[in-house]
Amino acid sequence: MPAARQIVRKAAVRPEQVVDTVVLDHAARAQAHAHVHTEGGLHLDLALDRASGLEDGDALKLDDGRLVAVRAAPEALLEVRAGSPSRLLRLAWQLGGSHVPAEVAADRLYVPASAAELVRGAGCAAEPVTRAFRPEKAAHDHSTCGHDHSHDHGHDHGHDHGHAHHDHGHQGHDHAHSHAPSHEHAHDHGHGKHEH
Repeated sequence: MPAARQIVRKAAVRPEQVVDTVVLDHAARAQAHAHVHTEGGLHLDLALDRASGLEDGDALKLDDGRLVAVRAAPEALLEVRAGSPSRLLRLAWQLGGSHVPAEVAADRLYVPASAAELVRGAGCAAEPVTRAFRPEKAAHDHSTCGHDHSHDHGHDHGHDHGHAHHDHGHQGHDHAHSHAPSHEHAHDHGHGKHEH
């Protein structure tokens, strides 16, 4: 059984390498390990390092280099509308607090059918729909930044209280003070570091 151990994000997918497509619902796209079946009849062993949240348009890279495109499966959802933007915003806040995934559109939300009671409690109108579900990623989810490197930055200088001076300009070293317009002591040419 071919194994898929890597995700190729949508922007980097080369169509000529795609040999098949797998259609997965939101829950299946969040798994790291599973056996999946493609539209072309392949049986794949999904063996990712961690659950990185496959997105519609991403691809799974097989051990032999071939790609299998990922498509979001239609599923039962609620299309939620409200009488005012503030009411919809309030519902979105409540959904987030309850860890309910939600897809945000211009004037509506799409949520799992299981959230019906929460939607009604917020005074919003909901219509059942069947469509692909592409919810927003959680704020702490670093998977869109790459695979592993996003967890390494910031740890080696967390104790250095002067790091703000070189965070503003990545190309400067000795003249980092000139890239800190938000600091009133930016004109101090490095002498302000003792104030931190």
